[in-house]
Amino acid sequence: MKKIFNNSIGMNNLNEVVELYGWVSKIRKLGGLIFIDLRDRSGIVQVVVRPENNYYEEASKLKSEFVIKVIGTVVERENKNKNIPTGDIEIDLSKLEVLNKSLDLPFTITDEVTALENTRLKYRYLDLRRPELKEILLLRHRVTTIIRNYMNDNSFIEVETPILCKSTPEGARDFLVPSRINKGSFYALPQSPQLLKQLLMVSGIERYYQLAKCFRDEDLRSDRQPEFTQLDLEMSFVEEEDIISLVEGLIKEIFEKEKGMDVKLPLQRMKYDEAIDKYGSDKPDLRFGMEIKDLTNIFKETDFVPFNNSLDNNGIINAIVVKDKSDKYSRKDLDKLNDFVKDFTKGNVFYLKYNDNTFSGSISKILDEGLEKELVNELKLTSNDLVLIMTGTKKEVKASLGALRCKVARDMNMIAKEDYKMLWVTDFPSFEYSEEEKRYVACHHPFTAPKDSDVDKLLTDKGNCYSKAYDIVINGYEVGGGSIRIHDEEIQNKMFEALNLTKEDIEGKFGFFVNALKYGTPPHGGLAIGLERLIMILAGTDNIKDVIAFPKTQSGADLMCESPSTVDEKQLDELDLRLK
Repeated sequence: MKKIFNNSIGMNNLNEVVELYGWVSKIRKLGGLIFIDLRDRSGIVQVVVRPENNYYEEASKLKSEFVIKVIGTVVERENKNKNIPTGDIEIDLSKLEVLNKSLDLPFTITDEVTALENTRLKYRYLDLRRPELKEILLLRHRVTTIIRNYMNDNSFIEVETPILCKSTPEGARDFLVPSRINKGSFYALPQSPQLLKQLLMVSGIERYYQLAKCFRDEDLRSDRQPEFTQLDLEMSFVEEEDIISLVEGLIKEIFEKEKGMDVKLPLQRMKYDEAIDKYGSDKPDLRFGMEIKDLTNIFKETDFVPFNNSLDNNGIINAIVVKDKSDKYSRKDLDKLNDFVKDFTKGNVFYLKYNDNTFSGSISKILDEGLEKELVNELKLTSNDLVLIMTGTKKEVKASLGALRCKVARDMNMIAKEDYKMLWVTDFPSFEYSEEEKRYVACHHPFTAPKDSDVDKLLTDKGNCYSKAYDIVINGYEVGGGSIRIHDEEIQNKMFEALNLTKEDIEGKFGFFVNALKYGTPPHGGLAIGLERLIMILAGTDNIKDVIAFPKTQSGADLMCESPSTVDEKQLDELDLRLK
């Protein structure tokens, strides 16, 4: 007799003797009978203990989360439970063995848990017993299996790259690891295997992939952790279409197998500039409308001071329309929207309500009959519509309204469950201007190839230089991103010059990589898919902690392992370090 999983037992096993192991999920006493809900990884099976059973007294002393071994006969249940796979049968106990006991729990092992998140993270090994989280881990396992099979079938080779790397700070902060042997020197944990996977193309691997661990020391949020996993891939002798087609096939297979969806290919595509103009984001959520509308020309003759001041400083006036929802927003609700956009701008949200051919709201008094007519026609207004208007710099206005449209859609329940909108965002700028550094920096990384038509603009027109970069977006999440890389030394040197990198900068940060590019580098490109974000979407959660076995808090702390933690003086001495 060997251990079998609970959910593998059914009516076809009637009268068989089985041996089961698991945890006591629940125990009930009804009419002299004891019913034990025995839980293992696969699910619940009911065990019945009758009063005449030799183990009756021992069974009556069981408590939640005791670990037990059960031997018994599979019989048909009188009162069947259609809510669980084993609901047609139960196990008539013949032998019971308590393998381990449990203390009283800090919270109940159920999906309706009310314990604080920090409590659940402290006792994560208990939290993971909950069916919901267990199912997500199983989902993650299935998806990674699909990924590996798909990549292998497409002639990719899985190669592991180092975790201890050189610091090349071009994006988020690196996590640094001091070297004991080389005093005063540091390794860095990789933000991604970017340079290493390109070196694999120089090595002649041609098609590489890896489920790679990555580390970024940045501020955390609901869809970001300091360590995460990505499907990393790189291909030689390819163009953008080759990579996009390959990844579309993978996404289609995952959603077909996990969601039963027939994903229509090719996916929609949208250029970066269009995404920003219409949705205020390079990762637009297309599950609802509310496109951003430009009202700059309509208000160009207005005497309204905030609008005038903005236009005089080359600002814009944009709006979104919340259809048939003006009666849902009180003045207090609208004031909260003002508070919400403070993360993006110093400006305010102006609003108009349109009802029975009449405008009301914070700027209704500045409207004359002509302006009212223009607004109705331009925004296609109907009764009970709410118009939210912002003015300022293009960057502020687009970001504010982009975030606002998503907030309103969530607040008003405008997003259907099990709705998946996928698209590619393409033609990203090569550079973005950093107000902090007062210079142009790489929008992606300095090895992203510019559009062929824009190579000559690298040094002369950085603001209008676009790249061969592409992101796959699902439901407002950037699930994956990549680019064709620069393989031509002359273009690479132009890119470095455009970024104002000196020879010392280049040698110090990328010397080993730049040297390798001189030894016959093939044209190549790649992409990385954030595994956790993909699993979040498939699992229907908006909390990345749900899809990681042992996650960190928003402050980067592991409450279960109590890390980060101090170390003793001996360890610091070995590293030749002293705390400031």
